[in-house]
Amino acid sequence: MFWLSTVRPDGSPHVTPLLAVWCAEAMYFCTGSDERKAKNLKRNPHCILTTGCNTLDESLDVVVEGQVANVSDGAELEQVANTYESKYGTHLTAPEGTWFGLGDTIRRGEVLVYRVTPTTVLGFARGKRFSQTRWHFV
Repeated sequence: MFWLSTVRPDGSPHVTPLLAVWCAEAMYFCTGSDERKAKNLKRNPHCILTTGCNTLDESLDVVVEGQVANVSDGAELEQVANTYESKYGTHLTAPEGTWFGLGDTIRRGEVLVYRVTPTTVLGFARGKRFSQTRWHFV
């Protein structure tokens, strides 16, 4: 699971969990066009994706800061759909069925797909040695 942070029109933060994948040197996620995150990103394309583990031993947290772009290229959407299926399975199903056939949903253009081009990535390691690493992208 990843957590997406965006900015509401009034400037307050909005955070929501979602599935995301790393593909072709960028992070990708998808959402419905009526979702709050899609509306926020339309006004302000900057976001942060975070993921990690809720323990103090042997874990890694990652923060990806970047700018989003809506993906419409068929070849890129196919690559993203394949990556989702490779990571989460062909027919990933949430208890309420939300993500069933997500790869096919992406291929059919039934969801908005966003590419997050990273500007900064932070890694926080915990366990025997605690550390922080920062990567900058140009």
